[in-house]
Amino acid sequence: MKFRHACAFVVAAAAVTGSVSAGDSNTPAYDLLIRNGTIYDGSGGKPYTGEIAIKGDRIVYVGPRAPGRPTKVVNAGGKAVTPGFVNMLSHSQEAFFVDSRVVSDINQGVTLNVMGEGWSMGPLTPKLREAALKDQGDIQYLIEWTTLDEFLRTVEKRGVATNVASFIGATTVRLAVLGEGDVDPSPAQLEEMRGLVAQAMRDGAMGVGSSLIYPPAGYAETPELIALTTEAGRCGGMYISHMRSEGDRIEQAVDELIEIARKSGAGAEIYHLKFAGKDNWGKFASVIAKIEAARAEGLRITTDMYTYDAGATGLTATLPLWVQADGAEAMAKRLRDPATRARVIADMRAKDAGYENLLRLTGGTGDNILLIGFKSEALRPLIGKTLAEAARARGVSVEEAAMDLIVEDGSRVDAAFRIMSEDNIRKAVQLPYMSFGSDAPGQAAEGVFLKSSTHPRTYGNVARLLGRYVRDEKLIPLEEAVRRLTSLPAANLRLRDRGLLKAGYFADVVLFDPTTIQDHATYERPHQYSTGVDSVWVNGVAVLKDGKPTGAAAGRVVRGPGWTGWPDGGACPK
Repeated sequence: MKFRHACAFVVAAAAVTGSVSAGDSNTPAYDLLIRNGTIYDGSGGKPYTGEIAIKGDRIVYVGPRAPGRPTKVVNAGGKAVTPGFVNMLSHSQEAFFVDSRVVSDINQGVTLNVMGEGWSMGPLTPKLREAALKDQGDIQYLIEWTTLDEFLRTVEKRGVATNVASFIGATTVRLAVLGEGDVDPSPAQLEEMRGLVAQAMRDGAMGVGSSLIYPPAGYAETPELIALTTEAGRCGGMYISHMRSEGDRIEQAVDELIEIARKSGAGAEIYHLKFAGKDNWGKFASVIAKIEAARAEGLRITTDMYTYDAGATGLTATLPLWVQADGAEAMAKRLRDPATRARVIADMRAKDAGYENLLRLTGGTGDNILLIGFKSEALRPLIGKTLAEAARARGVSVEEAAMDLIVEDGSRVDAAFRIMSEDNIRKAVQLPYMSFGSDAPGQAAEGVFLKSSTHPRTYGNVARLLGRYVRDEKLIPLEEAVRRLTSLPAANLRLRDRGLLKAGYFADVVLFDPTTIQDHATYERPHQYSTGVDSVWVNGVAVLKDGKPTGAAAGRVVRGPGWTGWPDGGACPK
């Protein structure tokens, strides 16, 4: 039963170099033995040549030579053998309903996708469910759940190649109780919001996720976020945030995140740490100093990143928050009004209009904004064009083009924004508390996914780290990169029995060639698979073999520390 599989249990094996009894010589001791591999166990320690034995969904031996006879042997041929990689920021929640193989992730060694950047797939009120159905684009699916737990169980029941986990979205909680307006919760409403978080934590959520540059998330004030995070912290969970600013106010945003961690008692992680806009590239040292001072104080502050110089979000991120209040229809109505449009344009051009203006942070010309996704077939010929090119073709300003495209498409309009410094990316890769997240859905280079472009991080985030920054530029040793893809995020999330190659741990294992692993996706041609990963096992089942997906749906829901289904009842107060 899957419930029992998800729970921790004792395996007859000893520590990292554990073993099992060989038993009857005619009875295979293991289902699978990976032999002649260079083992990077996820701890950050030096690699060594050895063997890994798997029985069922667990690792039962890691060491120089496994006793006993296996049913099957895989010769690793000296290639790297590692724990499965954790994608700390996945947006695969809809993609799972189209292609359960999650190909762009598994062929980079990802075995766990963690979702919940502000918005989560539960809890859903009837109104939120209706809005979610209406907002669907190329990917159409039924919504037959209400809670986050029910969504995760739905994904597992349907079948998925990778393991799945999720934060509960602070935005979703706010929408469920307060709606889309710029309002503050009453004491009773705040208690209701706290109750939703507490229930999600007992269901196994990883903590609370926020995305504070977007409405209505950005309407939440710090005390509200502290209150929600306190509920997560009481259950061993953490706070993870797309901060209120990654540009002009990044230092103040980091201060807020640290305050939330300090007052809630929870750990906190900065989603996709970046310094947006050329004027802010020089703030790297001051921001890192703040983070490391907080860590020295004993606060559990960590970061994650993707390995590219452009972000990707909606073109709506160029608009002030006030025009987006009360939802998409209200925004579209305002953007059709000439007087309102004039005010919006003034804000978009202002140096400081009080919001994270991605048009200004990319230089203000629209040349560094690449259009990558529309709902409307009529607008899809613009995919691959810059906002500046679209504006010139229409004979309007870039500000007018942005507003027009959003209204015409009836969506946020997906776009990539060139806002970061390559030098800062190199420095960030070297931070010892940095893990990695694609900030993208797992996709296949076929079918419905080809209707739009995407960001190259979708197909290459991990491979680019291991190929370019580790092998080619030698910024960090491979064993350190593996640690930060595996045991570091697992420890931050307080996962049980995952993140290391260790006897008793779940058999999420990757076999890849460090000399050939490479990303191939570009901004111009993003639907290109990475190469160099040979095999991936999820819970002991091969989901990638000889670089090709097997189609096996081996993934499970991975629960957070507060889950009441743990043998000890979980970390939430009883």
